[in-house]
Amino acid sequence: MIKYSCIIIEDEPLALEKTKGFVEKIPFLNLLRTFDNALEGLAFLKSNKVDLLFLDINMDELSGIELLENTNLDCHVILTTAYSEYALKGYELHVTDYLLKPFSFERFLQAVNKIYDKNTVPSNGVTSKYIFVKTENRLEKINLDEILYIEGMRDYRRIHTSNKRIMTLQSFSELEQLIPANMICRVHKSYMVAISKIDEIERSRIKISDQLIPISDTYRNHFFAQINK
Repeated sequence: MIKYSCIIIEDEPLALEKTKGFVEKIPFLNLLRTFDNALEGLAFLKSNKVDLLFLDINMDELSGIELLENTNLDCHVILTTAYSEYALKGYELHVTDYLLKPFSFERFLQAVNKIYDKNTVPSNGVTSKYIFVKTENRLEKINLDEILYIEGMRDYRRIHTSNKRIMTLQSFSELEQLIPANMICRVHKSYMVAISKIDEIERSRIKISDQLIPISDTYRNHFFAQINK
C-alpha cells in the first residue's frame, strides 16, 4: 500500500490531538511528526520530504499563511482554522483543502482523499490506482479499474465493482473529485458509469454487464463528449 508521509503543525493541544487521531485512522497516511509551533515545523520541512502538511493558520511568531507565503513547499497543504475569512487566501496559495474547525471525520476524509487525484504522485514516485471510501465505521479500499458503476440510493451511493458492492454516504460530487474524469462519468442524477466497462449504448441506455443504466437529458451531451475523446 502506498503511504503518504505527513506532519501536523498546530499550536492548540486539543486540536492537535484531534487531527492526530484522525490521521491515525487513515491507512494511507504515515504521520512523521507533530509540532506546536510553525518555526520548528518549518525547520523540519527544510530537511525532510513530506507529501502532506496539516497547517493551522493562527499561531504565534509565524502564522500558517506567513509560512506558506515565505516558503516554497513541495507538498500538499491542508489548512485548519477556526476562521473562515482566510479561505480565499488559502486557495490563492493553492492549498489542497481548507478545514474549518470544528471539522468532522467525514470532512477530514474528503480533504485527504484529494491527494489521490490523478495528477498526484507521492514522494516514492508511484501513482495510486485506488481510493478509500468510508462505509459504516471503516475505510474500504476500492481499485479504480474494478469499478463498474455507481448508483444513488437516497442518502447513500452504492459502488458496484467486479467483485463486490460498497455502500457509502459520500456524495456523487465527492466521488467525482476522487476518481479521474477520464475513468468515470455522470450520466443520470442517480448514476455514474465507468467508461471502460461500457458494453453497449443503445438510444438512452447504457449496458454494463447485465445492468441497463439510463442516460438523462441533463448529462447526455457531457457523456457523449467524454466517450468521443
